[in-house]
Amino acid sequence: MIDSAAPSSPNAVERLRAALLLAVPGFPDTAADEADFLLIEPPALRVHLEGHLAEAAGRVRVAGTLDRRLILIERLDGRWVVADLSGEPHSTRAWPTRLGGHLSLDDPSDWLTLATLDDTAAQYFTRPAVTVAALYHPENFPLPRFPLGISDLARAARSTLLGEVKLLDMQLGVTMDDLVKDISTTPPDILGVSATFGQHNLLVELLDAAFALPNPPLIIAGGSLTVRNEVLLLKQYPDLLLARGAGESTMRDLLAHWHGELDREQIQGIGFTGAARGGGLHLARRRTPTTPNRAQSDILPELDLLPATFAHDGVAQLETSRGCISACTFCPRGHKGQWSGSEASDLPWLLGEMNRVFDRFPHVSRTIYSVDEEFIGGGPDAVPRALDLAHTFHDAGFRWETSCRIEQVCNPQHDTAWHRERAEMWRKLVELGLRRCLFGVESGVDSILTRFNKETVADQNALAIRTLSALGVPTRLTYITFDPLMSEAELRASYRFQGRTDLLLNPLPHLPVEAIVEGVRDPDFVAAHATGRPLHSGISYMLVSMECLIGAAYTRTAEQAGLTGAARPSMGRVDSRYRDPRIGEASNAAQLWIDRSFPFDYTLKSLEKVLDGDAQQAVRDARTVLKDSAYTVLGGMLQEIAATPTEAGTGQLTRSIADLLDREFEQLRDAVQSGISPLITTLPTRHAARLSEQYDRWNTSADWELINAADPCGT
Repeated sequence: MIDSAAPSSPNAVERLRAALLLAVPGFPDTAADEADFLLIEPPALRVHLEGHLAEAAGRVRVAGTLDRRLILIERLDGRWVVADLSGEPHSTRAWPTRLGGHLSLDDPSDWLTLATLDDTAAQYFTRPAVTVAALYHPENFPLPRFPLGISDLARAARSTLLGEVKLLDMQLGVTMDDLVKDISTTPPDILGVSATFGQHNLLVELLDAAFALPNPPLIIAGGSLTVRNEVLLLKQYPDLLLARGAGESTMRDLLAHWHGELDREQIQGIGFTGAARGGGLHLARRRTPTTPNRAQSDILPELDLLPATFAHDGVAQLETSRGCISACTFCPRGHKGQWSGSEASDLPWLLGEMNRVFDRFPHVSRTIYSVDEEFIGGGPDAVPRALDLAHTFHDAGFRWETSCRIEQVCNPQHDTAWHRERAEMWRKLVELGLRRCLFGVESGVDSILTRFNKETVADQNALAIRTLSALGVPTRLTYITFDPLMSEAELRASYRFQGRTDLLLNPLPHLPVEAIVEGVRDPDFVAAHATGRPLHSGISYMLVSMECLIGAAYTRTAEQAGLTGAARPSMGRVDSRYRDPRIGEASNAAQLWIDRSFPFDYTLKSLEKVLDGDAQQAVRDARTVLKDSAYTVLGGMLQEIAATPTEAGTGQLTRSIADLLDREFEQLRDAVQSGISPLITTLPTRHAARLSEQYDRWNTSADWELINAADPCGT
């Protein structure tokens, strides 16, 4: 065993220092200290070490995932130093069989050892060169979120000990010109592109540039948008591969395919054409099986881009589960899969690493956004699992936000004991740092809920909202106001539900949960504790219309009713008409109303995520002004609809609603103007400047334009 002269419990930096000393004995270098913040970004760490070692050593390789980062340094005598910066013995690593005969460790029982590597092994650690890019429209979404999807892919790739992964994200100052220049000047072997709603134009621009290269890389595209546009994309780019699931198993297989270890047909979870890559007869589209969520044992990210996210005033995101326990008709489920949750025991090391990054950005709210579709999940262990996760976040020093279905609060299929247990759980989650939770209410009208297959009813939603507010659970509610199949009566009922003042109750921390579970069903209790605020003040985005997404069950129903039209690839949807054309006019106008304020409102919502205390509440209050105005617009549109007979056509209705929007926007402008200056003075300088910029842009805009900035997932 090698004497590394390191402390008995060294950290990663001290282990790196020991590795450097073993590579270059007596080398007077501070490279290990300076590399402290580069340990989370392997390409940058490799360049850093190569620069410091210069002619004192040979090649450098950085491989493995963040929790088992592997450093390999070639000594001038031809031997290699191999260090596992986790401190775990090399023998505990599942070494790829492909390295057999190419890598020989002198002492596998230690974390630090000399080794013999041949050129084949040395190449495995650097090839293929993989670039994974995330697309973005910063003009519509001014503040970033940690790019979880591409960061998960980086971890999956690095777990194979194959190649080197570089991440590029347009949220973080990278432009399309930068992306094109990067893949043109240093072409990767594999290019991965992540695209979501509204980014089809960016995707096409990047794919055109990549396929125009003299030797195009192996290109794979993934994300919610590409799954919706599979037919279109494969027709336009026959050599493209499309990821049809979460992507980790696809990425691992893709690296093996590049090395000739797997045929294309063996890559899990892809769509492709049947032709041989590079030309020839293009056959029919083909698909390979996706990996079920329950088979994904590791859904954690690498953290390369977390510091840059914070530097751009973004937020940290994680997943603790994937998939959903239901199948709403408006949500295409093919690429999302059934619900499967990870365990709390998987998180402590990662939260520790994230804490180190947070320490460098003390102005950033110490909040983790668990972007699960369904945080609680199902099964007998749902409650203890949720509490274990909450304890884990809390013990690591974080507050946290997440999402789940409303029936995790109130479910008529369960008895009083179940509801009391859930109420205790929600109250405890708040004590353990739950800062807010998003619930997909979607409607307060039974016939609409049935059409959406929400598996809830309006009374159930009402009881759940009362319960959560009485328990002191801060909520965000998503709500779909318009859908093509709705009737005027349904729209009016929906308007009334959004205006109800008997749903949001004051927090009642002094009452036992039994009293709350019973009280929310008692009109006298409700009247005594209601805040008097209308429900729409708690809806995340007002006036949302149903998106007929490609592949969704709702879209098929609308198609059968003869209400669908042309495909709109940018949003992964098809155009739709409304069964009642008057409601269609209102829906179109509502989208104009949303889009005119979207960047401004999105900035406010994003600032809520990065602020704490009074400043956060002030921003939340500012958003309420926008919601109140939207509700007024909805009421006005209903009046105009009532004044327009169904057989009269929509010409006059269109003009009347347009006048309504102009009048109400001027009212909104005055209301916002009176409060924006006091709000800005409460914010830190960098946030105040960003909000001022977006406010000025909003306040001086003169046109009603669609920007395709819909946020279908309510994030």
